[in-house]
Amino acid sequence: MSTISLKKSAASIVLEKKKLTDVVAKVGIVLDISGSMRKLYREGIVQDAVERVLAVASQFDDDGSLDVWVYDNEFSRLPSVTEKDFTSYVEKQILMNENIHKFGRNDEPKVMEDVIRKYIIEEPSNDPVFLVFINDGGCKPGIKKFIVESSNQPIFWQFVGIGDSNFDVLRKLDTMEGRIVDNANFFHLDDLKKVSDEELYNQLLDEFPMWLKEAKEKRILR
Repeated sequence: MSTISLKKSAASIVLEKKKLTDVVAKVGIVLDISGSMRKLYREGIVQDAVERVLAVASQFDDDGSLDVWVYDNEFSRLPSVTEKDFTSYVEKQILMNENIHKFGRNDEPKVMEDVIRKYIIEEPSNDPVFLVFINDGGCKPGIKKFIVESSNQPIFWQFVGIGDSNFDVLRKLDTMEGRIVDNANFFHLDDLKKVSDEELYNQLLDEFPMWLKEAKEKRILR
């Protein structure tokens, strides 16, 4: 079996357990490419993260594609990735792409604004959006504005902290006030390599089912 097939079978076990098998959703991933992430790109950990999230996207999304962004103090919206072209995606589309600003400082609000622009303004749809946001710490407090403002929109923000940096801003997500529904979750992994696919999917999809239910009750989703 290919690595993606193994990841897909782990994802489907978790989707069944969480009663998410009938959900149709768009899936996106935002990847931190600030200076401190250099090693994680070099070691293939970011490529692995893309493949693991793609395995979820291929089951949620009607065309099985995963939308991709990268950001440091600038951001780029990249071509979507599918099962046909995921091999070396990070190498080809990100590391070898000279148009991408990389290894600078991190500025999350800019890329979050673009995520909202894509799903709400450019491509509005009745499908929910499951957005995985990978960051290695030091998130700007400005993210709060975009999370609060998008709480009446069909976007769920799943932040994943990797590495051993400071995640103070993200740890406060659950107590953030002023939102119609709780539309964001955060968990932290010291070492992504040591986490099994099933364990990752369990955490990744932990709060998404509750958000789907609440968003339907509040008519954010039809």
